[in-house]
Amino acid sequence: MAEDKKWIQKAIKRPGAFSRKAKNRGKTTKQFVRAVQRNPKKYDSTTVKQANLAATLMKMHKGG
Repeated sequence: MAEDKKWIQKAIKRPGAFSRKAKNRGKTTKQFVRAVQRNPKKYDSTTVKQANLAATLMKMHKGG
């Protein structure tokens, strides 16, 4: 069972990078995820991937 959860650690290449991007734009992580997902062409591919991962992790958390 522990092996199943390790994909999260492997998926996060730069911990905190997406949160810093959101903070620099004056948004929460959740607000920035929505902004990126609504207009993905405005952002680079790395940011779009980070937003998708953040959205997935928020769904898994079930409190956020």
